[in-house]
Amino acid sequence: MSVPKGKLIIIGGAVDMGSNVSAQEHIMQLNYIKFFEKGILRRIITESANHEGSIVEVITTASQIPELVGEEYIKAFNQLSVTHVNVMHVKSREDAANKEYLDRIRKADVVMFSGGDQLRLTAIFGGTEFLQILKKRYQKEHFVIAGTSAGAAAASTHMIYRGQSNEALIKGEVQITAGLGFVDGVIVDTHFVQRGRIGRLFYAVASNPGILGIGLGEDAGLLITEGRTMEAIGSGLIILVDGKSMVETNIYDVELGSPVSIENLKVHVMSIFDKYDLDEHRLHIKKAVKVEEGVFLNMPDDADDLLQ
Repeated sequence: MSVPKGKLIIIGGAVDMGSNVSAQEHIMQLNYIKFFEKGILRRIITESANHEGSIVEVITTASQIPELVGEEYIKAFNQLSVTHVNVMHVKSREDAANKEYLDRIRKADVVMFSGGDQLRLTAIFGGTEFLQILKKRYQKEHFVIAGTSAGAAAASTHMIYRGQSNEALIKGEVQITAGLGFVDGVIVDTHFVQRGRIGRLFYAVASNPGILGIGLGEDAGLLITEGRTMEAIGSGLIILVDGKSMVETNIYDVELGSPVSIENLKVHVMSIFDKYDLDEHRLHIKKAVKVEEGVFLNMPDDADDLLQ
């Protein structure tokens, strides 16, 4: 596969508009969009070719309350001086074929998928011209695709769409299907720390050790460039689960509903500005920079310029 010119940003969320959340929680969680404003959301705009002048399209397909979610994203982007923000309420495959929407994503600098139910994203956009345009632009242009929560979970070729957050790994509990396919070789889970989802990510990797499991905490994300270099952004925790060195598992022998055992999974922990190379399967931990006596901080590669 050719090296994509575009950039992919996947975010662990704090905004979950899926079917497992009550109406009251929906409203409360809109406030969490604000955590993007000076961190991850700003990074999305920084990575865009036209920065504050970018045309942003927010896709609310995964959400059960798309109008409210769309309004909050417009406010959040506006606070970053980004004023060309539009919302697409694509609710069906017929909507996805709407010529106006197709024209708009051809002109956008940034496309942002909101949270909710990732199965809605794949069922509505899978095999459509809409998705083909996004993939082509991602491959050929300086184009940013971002997704939070369900939007992040659906970004990869393989996608977790169902599974209990149990402490034990139970065969048959975790369901995996095809995602939108912007990045290969990984599988993504979100709200990872807050909802105790490490068990289902272990299961996903054990069932397919050739893929890298990515667990994104809230206020945590990855910026993926050239389809291979993943940089940690945001303040939250990121867990990587590598199954290539796995020695043994009983996942293929036990009956459905039985616990699963795994020997020798490799786990990495990433924090802000760390990088992981998907080709080399290697984590590069960012060295801390001394900013004053006794104070060391993780800083980006241009830290010297920032400190002047």
